Amino acid sequence: MSAPSSGYDENVFYAPGWQPATPPTDPLAVAAVPTGLLLGPVGIGVGVAALARIRRHGTRGVGLAWAGIALGVAVTLTVLAVVLARLVGDAATEPLPSDVSEPRSAHARQLVLGNCLAELPDDGAVSTVRVVPCADPHEAQVVARTDFPAGATWPGQDAADARVSRVCAPAVLSSDVDPAGIELVVWSPTAASWSEGDRTGLCVASAAVLVEGSMID
Repeated sequence: MSAPSSGYDENVFYAPGWQPATPPTDPLAVAAVPTGLLLGPVGIGVGVAALARIRRHGTRGVGLAWAGIALGVAVTLTVLAVVLARLVGDAATEPLPSDVSEPRSAHARQLVLGNCLAELPDDGAVSTVRVVPCADPHEAQVVARTDFPAGATWPGQDAADARVSRVCAPAVLSSDVDPAGIELVVWSPTAASWSEGDRTGLCVASAAVLVEGSMID
């Protein structure tokens, strides 16, 4: 039996060190991204569940899970903003009762025949007005209204004004009202308000002094 030789033996081979297998990517983390983009809050839940599984099992996908959560939050906030805008828009066009029970501010598109206004707005675009019970002192009142068809195309300002003017005549006033002390004002859609869905034309009677009660029968 011979002793081992000292020095390097070129016939000896060394295997590389052992490396642990790369952990798989958690499938929930992968699913969180498209779910957050398409389903909003569901994606948030999937992303949170993916993070919990990753911590428990040591799998990969933390970045994907957080991306799904971020997308879910963004989509959810966008949907909420759209819904809120729709609700606000609907509230701004919901018709008022013909005689309100207490003073309130309202959009001009909410006005209906009979509404009394605390004061007549200045000339120009009209948005918000102050509506009061007709028994209270007031300066103006809606005495006629005409609505353009919802699917109509913009007829032009002159044609819009002419249509509203046809319903704005002294005959709409009560026989107890002296037309000499009343000014009839036409409120018709503009090109800008028409593009926002405005199809309402109003005839507003304005008195030289504050009146109480209705100016129409």
